[in-house]
Amino acid sequence: MKSTFLLPFAAISLLMCPLMAQSTSTEPVDTKGVQIQREQQNGIAYLSGGIGEDEAKAIQQATGYNLHMTFSVGAEGKYVPDVDLVIQKADGQNVLTLNQAGPLVYVQLPAGKYTVIARRGGEERRNTTDVGSAGARNLVFNWSGSE
Repeated sequence: MKSTFLLPFAAISLLMCPLMAQSTSTEPVDTKGVQIQREQQNGIAYLSGGIGEDEAKAIQQATGYNLHMTFSVGAEGKYVPDVDLVIQKADGQNVLTLNQAGPLVYVQLPAGKYTVIARRGGEERRNTTDVGSAGARNLVFNWSGSE
């Protein structure tokens, strides 16, 4: 079931359980033009976005997500929003599949071991991570070259 409503960041932070401390950015966010789309797939809540400085800060300040992913290109680490993403349980079952995701994706997963597969421009990146109830796991996927 896909939720398609948009909520300002302030409303999302009130709805989310504070399962972890705030992420790296604690700078004020101009929420006038920023709306974060909280979505669900297979019972898994996630945020995807981060285009523009205020939207990126808003996502980085969201609480309740225990897997944080960043997608970028090149040595300068320029954010890219066009990644196809699959998150699988240890047994290979897909729990989340997103197209054209990013550049930031925050996910709330049940504790366990997961494989994350990120594809962009025909190139695949994989990472295996243990997600627990304490703190967040941060994964950075970078592709060489340009956009």
